[in-house]
Amino acid sequence: MELQLDPLFQTITLAVLVLILVADLLIILKRPHIPSPKESTLWVVFYVTLALIFAGVMWIVAGGEVAGQFVAGWLTEYSLSIDNLFVFVLIMGQFAVPRRYQQEVLMVGIIIALVLRGAFILVGATIIENFSPIFYLFGLFLIYTAVRQAFPGGDHDDDTQKENLIVRTLRRVLPMSDSYDGKKVITRVNGKKLFTPMIIVFVAIGVTDLLFAIDSIPAIFGITQSPFIVFTANLFALMGLRQLYFLLGDLLDRLKYLHYGIAFILAFIGVKLILHAMHVNELPFLNGGEHIEWAPEISTWVSLAVIILSMAVATIASLVAARREPSAVGAQDAAAEVADEKGTPATVEHPRRD
Repeated sequence: MELQLDPLFQTITLAVLVLILVADLLIILKRPHIPSPKESTLWVVFYVTLALIFAGVMWIVAGGEVAGQFVAGWLTEYSLSIDNLFVFVLIMGQFAVPRRYQQEVLMVGIIIALVLRGAFILVGATIIENFSPIFYLFGLFLIYTAVRQAFPGGDHDDDTQKENLIVRTLRRVLPMSDSYDGKKVITRVNGKKLFTPMIIVFVAIGVTDLLFAIDSIPAIFGITQSPFIVFTANLFALMGLRQLYFLLGDLLDRLKYLHYGIAFILAFIGVKLILHAMHVNELPFLNGGEHIEWAPEISTWVSLAVIILSMAVATIASLVAARREPSAVGAQDAAAEVADEKGTPATVEHPRRD
């Protein structure tokens, strides 16, 4: 379904949402602190409520189908963003980023993610408009990504190794101090300018964002081909991600089955994309270049139901399993406490998400 919205409405909407993110950034810069669980909860509830209100506005302005596409896209991106938090936890722990500076690091990560996803959305929309067989490639890529998520080696260990390779290279190339100097990227030691470990953290976060953008953009294009819905869904998914990081805290390690839910969603959307590609087929070696009419089109509402059910089952199963297992004290918390006192990065071991 083609999105029929006033361009002025779209422009104003995007401007307002970007201003909200900028205001969030300014709050951090003026009042850096470790948010309490209550504060984090209120912010997360605020942003979720804002997304639902926007879905209601979309329903009024453009109808239920468009609103459903937004909600399904937002939930898909939100679930992938939560998966992103797992890697953020690893990065924060690996470099023992003091908790009082983690808000700034997360906000930088969100800005990088926003820029990268915006670029991918523009490129993806252009390719889709001019080359419909890309749906086949998107679908196969998402199924491949789902397999990596669901089975050993699919929990972003490879991504972490790539980040470590870049980090090791930077350490060899850049003059680096041994400890943090607040949230500064460059410090001065004995009159010599040096980069602080914060630059490594920012680079690691940026690489993570790039890898997740490559995964997430084809996924949401499986829900809708509207660049406006894709971008707003990503904006709302990124809003509150910083507060969600502090709210979930140790709970992230307990969501041991979450990646299975995400893998199922990605595989489902991958199949949906391939079916859509068959329905609009233009490849000359398939059905003589004609559309494959018998290929079913999965509706937005079915997609929405699958996404909600998958995340609910994975989350509930994880929490039930966590209650049956003795909770172990994570090395990350100990490293963070030491970092807060000394400001020295350290490498720690983290539990795998099996």
